[in-house]
Amino acid sequence: MSFLAGSLAGALVTGGVYYGFSNLIQTRTAQHRSDLHVLSQHLISASTIIPSPPSASTRIAHRPFTTMLQSQWNEQVAGAFATVGRWERRASDWGRKLLYGEHS
Repeated sequence: MSFLAGSLAGALVTGGVYYGFSNLIQTRTAQHRSDLHVLSQHLISASTIIPSPPSASTRIAHRPFTTMLQSQWNEQVAGAFATVGRWERRASDWGRKLLYGEHS
């Protein structure tokens, strides 16, 4: 008798689990189907005109004061490098004269 009751209880539990999973899968499938339908309707009714960004020439803002400041800065830096270059040549010439006795 206990064999029959155990088998019946096992079959009942298995049937309940099967029904639960089957119902869950069916519900989720229906939900996914309706979500896909909504998304496809959005794609169909979406606008096909995609606005392009403005061209690069219109995005460039001209700033004369900044340009003037940058050019002055570049001139000053170039002058500093030229001065250091002249000092380096003088030091090199002086060292050569000192070591090798060259006179100009």
